[in-house]
Amino acid sequence: MTDYGIYRLSVLERTWAIGFGSLFCFAAIWLMYRNPYIALVAAPLGLLYPRLYASTLCRKRREKLRLQFKDALQALSSLLSAGRSVENAFMSLENDLVLLIGDTQSDLMMELRAITNRLNNGEQLEAALQDFANRSDLEEVRNFAEVIKICKRAGGDLVEVVRRTSQLISEKLEVELEVSVLISQKKFESKIMMGMPFAFVGILGFMAADYMQPLHEGMGILLLTVCLLLLTGCSWWMLRIMDIRL
Repeated sequence: MTDYGIYRLSVLERTWAIGFGSLFCFAAIWLMYRNPYIALVAAPLGLLYPRLYASTLCRKRREKLRLQFKDALQALSSLLSAGRSVENAFMSLENDLVLLIGDTQSDLMMELRAITNRLNNGEQLEAALQDFANRSDLEEVRNFAEVIKICKRAGGDLVEVVRRTSQLISEKLEVELEVSVLISQKKFESKIMMGMPFAFVGILGFMAADYMQPLHEGMGILLLTVCLLLLTGCSWWMLRIMDIRL
């Protein structure tokens, strides 16, 4: 089963990431120094991009799984309100969720099929959910699996507890989605701020080459290097600030 904490790039994805990263590093350094040899020396830094690209794809996959899990909880709550047991609701959840998600090969649909198969083989529901929670490493899945486990051990109105828990987790995810929409604008602005120095230096290099010439020789190269290091530090700082984990 899939470990959602790790994303393994395919050969095509890795090749694209290396090519894009190397080209980006070459272009950025060439805009600053206007020296192809220095740009060629910096181009191998693009080999570091596949790790960042894999981390980004992993985060997007987990975020997509979270949103689909919210839809699954809403569908599950409807099935439980109709009088189904928890096990029967999970076994019928895939058919109802196809209408909401529309992708029969999504990660969540594959997980629901695995849970259904394990239930058909006589395994306990809480064990299947706990395995899913461990691999997904999502707080919502862990909380839901823990509720199922506690209700199975302690007894009580399992259907009502699960229905109420599903409602609370869905409301929490909706609030987090609204907050992430507000943050996305600031993230876009931070990316523009990181790219503006390169664009500004590049435009000056094309429109006022004589004015920028002193920066491309002697102490100017050292000054550009210091500015580039400071810009890299500021960009890393902005990324850390905008990396808000809800």
